[in-house]
Parts: sequence; structure tokens; C-alpha cells
Amino acid sequence: MGWDMEIDQHLAVAQRIERSLQKCGPADYEMKIEAAMLAGTHWLNAALHREGVTRPEGDVFHTYLLTINEFRRLCVAGDAMMQALAQIEDLRPAFVRGNRAGGESAAEQALELLSVIRTKAAAAD
Repeated sequence: MGWDMEIDQHLAVAQRIERSLQKCGPADYEMKIEAAMLAGTHWLNAALHREGVTRPEGDVFHTYLLTINEFRRLCVAGDAMMQALAQIEDLRPAFVRGNRAGGESAAEQALELLSVIRTKAAAAD
């Protein structure tokens, strides 16, 4: 259900996405939210693989596609990361797919949540 990537591949993609994020300006809030979700997913998968919680063929693609039991199981291993990714994903319908006001603020929130994921994933190293 995902990319079947190894840890080093997830890390490389997450870092590449975050470098690209540096090119975005305040008005690029849709791209920032989407990039935060994508990079966060790669950081999460790298951490879960490193901890032996998931295997490359069991990558998390979106938290909302997981069964309730799988979501809970993964939260035991990485609750802060899982919750942060879920919160970023919750921003997407209104600000990436929709046109709700406050997109710039939502993008900043997504980047703060990405920082939580990155920090926790790095701590798992």
C-alpha cells in the first residue's frame, strides 16, 4: 500500500521535498501543506522502518487509509508523528482542495507539524 522504499530512500525524498519547500513563498500555502504531508509521510515511514514496526512493503501512505486497529498500533510506536501527520492531512480538504480563508496560517501550522514529525523521526535514529 505504498512506495516500498527503504529507510535511506525515505530520508532522501523527505529532505529533497523540504529543500523544495524553501522556494515557496507565503502565497504558496497549498504547496506547503501538500509538501508537509509528503515529507512527513516519508519521515514517518523511515522512523517506523528503523524501529521495525513496518516493513518497506507496508509503507503508510495516508493515515486516513489505515484501519482503526492499524492506526492505533502505529500510534503505540510513534503517536506524536502519527497524530501530526493526521493533522496535516486534515488541513488538505479545506486549504488544498478547497478555498477556505486562512491558507497561509494553515501552511505555517502544517510546517510546524512537519517539524514535530522530523524531530521525532530523527530521535528514532
